[in-house]
Amino acid sequence: MGSATSELPPEARTPLRDTAESGLKIVVVGGFGVGKTTLVRSVSEIRPLNTEEVMTRAGEDVDPVPTESAKTTTTVAFDFGRISLNERLVLYLFGAPGQKRFWFLWDRLFSGTLGAVVLVDTRRMDDSWYAIDRLEHHGTPFVVAVNRFDGEHAYHSLDEIRTALALPAHVPLVDCDARVRSSGKNVLITLVDHLHHLARERELTA
Repeated sequence: MGSATSELPPEARTPLRDTAESGLKIVVVGGFGVGKTTLVRSVSEIRPLNTEEVMTRAGEDVDPVPTESAKTTTTVAFDFGRISLNERLVLYLFGAPGQKRFWFLWDRLFSGTLGAVVLVDTRRMDDSWYAIDRLEHHGTPFVVAVNRFDGEHAYHSLDEIRTALALPAHVPLVDCDARVRSSGKNVLITLVDHLHHLARERELTA
């Protein structure tokens, strides 16, 4: 899927063009440590705003880190980034905190959101249920992206993951590597295509 790092640092990427006409608010949600901050950071054209804090031993009982994770920091509010998909369409990205104690923020963050990405770690798929439930509750369209870590590809197929998450057939499900800009951008393009398809369906049935 490419290099395990984003192709360009934020400060070297193209600034917002004068031709930009439409801005869409997109939220990235998922469990604790699934890679939401990494995804926003890898695709953002600007230096991402993030609210990461170093995790300490004193906080282990509050935010227990999964045994398979090397995570040393955690998002305590939200991440923000921006990416232009073309000359006219700009996405504003909000990465939601994954810890259960911050889930109460999600409903407010979903306000004004046109679509969402649910990022999934197949080692902890149960952590995805709340995100999917809240998006369905709000009627917010979403896609599911499976963040594939090194050596993880062979364990669960997309069909198996769709069954495990009870995802309807119309919800797009894709693989990604949150560390790679082109991969993250493909997830966002999939979401925009999904939103466009839903809008066309509404027009045809109106």
